[in-house]
Amino acid sequence: MAVRPVQVNMKALDGSAVGRFWAEALGWSAYSPGVTTYVAPAGGLVWPDPVAVCVDVVPVPEAKAPAKNRVHLDLATTSAAHQAELAARLQALGAKPADVGQGEVPWTVLADPEGNEFCVLEPREIYRDTGPIARVVVDCADPRAMARFWGEAMDWTLHEVIDARAVLRSAKAAGPYLEFIRTPGVKTVPDRVHLDLLPCPGDGKAAEVARLRALGATDLDLGQGDVPWTCLADPEGHEFCVLAPS
Repeated sequence: MAVRPVQVNMKALDGSAVGRFWAEALGWSAYSPGVTTYVAPAGGLVWPDPVAVCVDVVPVPEAKAPAKNRVHLDLATTSAAHQAELAARLQALGAKPADVGQGEVPWTVLADPEGNEFCVLEPREIYRDTGPIARVVVDCADPRAMARFWGEAMDWTLHEVIDARAVLRSAKAAGPYLEFIRTPGVKTVPDRVHLDLLPCPGDGKAAEVARLRALGATDLDLGQGDVPWTCLADPEGHEFCVLAPS
């Protein structure tokens, strides 16, 4: 039994505009199957994508809080020239340089048009086969504890776990990494960005939700009402949703 991340859920005042921005950032397409804007590989809408962790931009009435998001995306590049071109192109599309206390680093920290932080990484061999999203990064207090919870929750392989960092990736060695980074501060506002999970084929949603609760997840009321997905929080309070198979 397991769940897998199928999309990054991102809130936005203007979901269509932010969706178009992320489609340009990732070299993917923006689809509008309903009220949300789904950003996924080009070639036609496929859900769930068999490999990629896609982006689903959800319109909301509230603007992003000033605090840094505790979940963000890191984008892969193939060369220094590609990194520079991508960072410049995204700034021309509305991204702005962001200072999150990174100091002198080889990657470029930006924020999308609504302030969601992300990084354009310098080329790294480890991310050559991830696709445009190198990793989903989650700030946390205890990466070891996050590795225990998420390692049990998902059918993903644990690549590294130390006091400062825990790294997981699909057992099929496809798509982005999921990285938990030990970060000062505590979560104070609902996550603007979170993961949406789907039970693996043959696993029922109700059984997976019960299993996640037994692992330490807690129920979460975000005012979602009667919806087909279940909102939960991990042991450090990061929101996530378990979706119903289509």
